[in-house]
Amino acid sequence: MRAFFADRKYITKDFREKHLPKGDYENCVFENCQFQEGLLDNQNFVECRFVNCDLTNTNVAHTQFNDVRFEGCKLVGVHFETCDPLLLGLGFKGCNLTLASFYEMDISGTHFLGCRMHKVDFTASVLSKCNFPECDFKDAVFEGTHLERANFVSAFNYTIDPNKNRIKKARFSQGGLIGLLKKYDIVVN
Repeated sequence: MRAFFADRKYITKDFREKHLPKGDYENCVFENCQFQEGLLDNQNFVECRFVNCDLTNTNVAHTQFNDVRFEGCKLVGVHFETCDPLLLGLGFKGCNLTLASFYEMDISGTHFLGCRMHKVDFTASVLSKCNFPECDFKDAVFEGTHLERANFVSAFNYTIDPNKNRIKKARFSQGGLIGLLKKYDIVVN
């Protein structure tokens, strides 16, 4: 039988050597916790928040994230495509997602606010209706990505090939249009 944890706060805990117990976590808050290179696989998180945590290269295979928010977290190299897609609901605010991967994931409607998205892999992902205010997409990979109605108005440093991605009704700022024309190697003044 799996352990059940509800309405708990985990503050300044180090889960790198002594791992978080396997179980179901509901309405829990993890603040300033260390998970680097750790194992969060086969866990269930429902309505939980991770605040200022370091989850660099953490294994999230088969983990359920149902209405989970990450705020100010370091999520470098996390392969979200290995998590359980059932009831998936994520949100990110002020996070570093460098080298993270959402390969072939459907994360429609997800909000990413002010996140560093360097070299993130969105290949074949569904990002319809996602919002990316103030996100930095330097060297992020968009290939075969569904971006219908996504909002990139205040996002920057993205390179998106309209011929290799579905961008119908996606929103971009006038200044960001260069990111859609980069493959043509033209100069816009």
